[in-house]
Amino acid sequence: MIEDQASSLRKMNQSRLIKVIAVTGGKGGVGKTNITLNTAISMAKQGKRVMVLDADLGLANVDVMLGLRVEKNLSHVLSGECTLDEVLVTGPHGIKIAPATSGTQSMAELSPTEHAGLIRAFSELRSPIDVLIVDTAAGISDMVLSFSKASQDIMVVVCDEPTSLTDAYALIKILNREHGVFRFKIVANMVRDIREGQELFSKLSKVTGRFLDVALELVATVPFDENIRRAVRKQTAIVDAFPGSPAAVAISQLATKAISWPVPSQPGGHLEFFIEQLVTRKTAGTLR
Repeated sequence: MIEDQASSLRKMNQSRLIKVIAVTGGKGGVGKTNITLNTAISMAKQGKRVMVLDADLGLANVDVMLGLRVEKNLSHVLSGECTLDEVLVTGPHGIKIAPATSGTQSMAELSPTEHAGLIRAFSELRSPIDVLIVDTAAGISDMVLSFSKASQDIMVVVCDEPTSLTDAYALIKILNREHGVFRFKIVANMVRDIREGQELFSKLSKVTGRFLDVALELVATVPFDENIRRAVRKQTAIVDAFPGSPAAVAISQLATKAISWPVPSQPGGHLEFFIEQLVTRKTAGTLR
């Protein structure tokens, strides 16, 4: 009976389902956070209610990149001191940011139970959102894998460095073989031109096609752009500081494309499950 009601509510509220996107890369220094923040802000400019989850729990930098003042963070949520809503800070164009901690080893080494507790905190989220973008840590830790497999879409950011491709392949391999993830969206970042981005994607595709059962899609080629550094120094997003620059245009196009990605009607991961419960509970309360 309850399952039938939940199924009916899902069908009635397709438009309210939340899109969950993980941005990862395997290797640090490939521009994940820049891609995350600028994509989020570009989506917000198009009228979407967007939240960014800083899932680099031990080396957080999302709030720093935007010059935001943070008083509480996800460690306070885990300790039970406050709710997820109480730690949210508002960024440019109304995006919400769930900040993590910086330089805290205990947050970087959460147990599986603590991971589940953090994800479960989303069941209490009251702030209305359309899109949740998860900025993962670098590497292939349990934390990165947990957040990636809990998302509907996984964007893997790569740049033209051998270690970037090697680490991206390692991440894709583990998610595919050990966690049953088959589809990945690739962002070629800091490339000279579209052709270089396509060549980079081709290199990765050849290796994955030979050894793995996965489907890769090149969703963006973001050119190397000095304006990114200028924007970072100003603690602003490039899509705001230099909206006509090549990188800003490419990321804005990525955001438009990501908005059109379908949202599954049924959950495919832990994070989606708790968000689905949130939507179901809110709707049920409205119907009473």
